[in-house]
Amino acid sequence: MTNPIKIGIIDDQPLIRQGFRYIASAQEDIDVIWEASDGQEAVELCSINTPDVLLMDVQMPGMDGITATEHILKKHPDVKVVILTTFDTEEYVFDGIRAGAVGYLLKDTMPEELIEAIRTAFAGESVFRTAASEHMMARALQQANDTHHTHLLHESFTERERDVLQQMAYGLKNEDIADQLFISKSTVKTHVHRILQKLNAQDRTQAVVFAIRHRLVK
Repeated sequence: MTNPIKIGIIDDQPLIRQGFRYIASAQEDIDVIWEASDGQEAVELCSINTPDVLLMDVQMPGMDGITATEHILKKHPDVKVVILTTFDTEEYVFDGIRAGAVGYLLKDTMPEELIEAIRTAFAGESVFRTAASEHMMARALQQANDTHHTHLLHESFTERERDVLQQMAYGLKNEDIADQLFISKSTVKTHVHRILQKLNAQDRTQAVVFAIRHRLVK
């Protein structure tokens, strides 16, 4: 048997954390390694015991989930963050994507959908299953030739993802990008994967052509 998927649960409500833990722990391939009640605690716990997937609330006292996602992914870029919230708004979806989250679900999602989202995120695929997230992503991609939407799409990338995309446009391979940006090859691979996801591109060439056409790179 392969190693289980290690997950962390971040939510300021104990009952919510307990419910998510109960659902996830019932699966043989998922191991809940810790819980946190706010973003700051999650950042600290990630440095002690880094999970594969995080279930992240948005609104919490102290450090919110979006800010925590940004901090965590700067230090641990291979972690997959799935936003879980009661608010289905494009603003939260956009902020989550920009911070580097790979998923956005509502807290009232069915248990089997939550488990599927954890496994999907761990496999490196995006999980945007709410009306607001689907609408925002479709609008940003379909209308990217409009200045406003080009800006929206551009802002959905983290600064490091934009750096990697620019190097991709120069024709550099992953190992060369790693040397150029002073990061590991595995980190580059993670960024490239997320770039392809966000552009809905099948390969690097398609992503670069789209990025050049819509002025996402120089």
